[in-house]
Amino acid sequence: MGMPHAAERWTADQVRALPDDGNRYELVSGELVVTPAPRASHQVAVSELEAWLRRAVSAPGVPVGVARLHVLHSPADISLGEDEVLQPDLFVYATASGRLVRDWSEIDALFLVIEVLSPPTARNDRVVKRVRYQRAGVPEYWVVDLDARIIECWRPGDERPEILAERISWQPEAAAPAAELDLPLFFATVLGEDART
Repeated sequence: MGMPHAAERWTADQVRALPDDGNRYELVSGELVVTPAPRASHQVAVSELEAWLRRAVSAPGVPVGVARLHVLHSPADISLGEDEVLQPDLFVYATASGRLVRDWSEIDALFLVIEVLSPPTARNDRVVKRVRYQRAGVPEYWVVDLDARIIECWRPGDERPEILAERISWQPEAAAPAAELDLPLFFATVLGEDART
């Protein structure tokens, strides 16, 4: 399930040595977290958000330079300075060179991390990983709840999330225009509904 295996303290090297068996393995604060493959609607949501974010980071007015932003999805091998392996569903990152990442250690900063909830991952995404991303100073961490049709937006220092059901806005860089996402339309698309009804 999506629960930590707390019998022993794991290392990143041990997690990386686990078999490629269809499960997702993460290491957060020394705890091994194993989750099964996500449901189809989860993957549709990740795909839709990834397309939206790619448009946002390459929109006219987004400055191109050393801090050029890129979008990727899991599987990944993200470490925020601790002995860990994080597998965010979707993330926006930058490298010092401004180029696409070739090795996970090249990621200098995460600007946005998104997790789409699945029943086995809800506690881990809302509590364990959220605290880790907040502690690392990731500017925004979104938890997408397909069943409730909301996005929880967390920022460093937040004790409670901003709950969004109508519209979410994200600004890739200070000088760039904000990208807006119509949430009722997004959820209707992901869940295969006719958005006109």
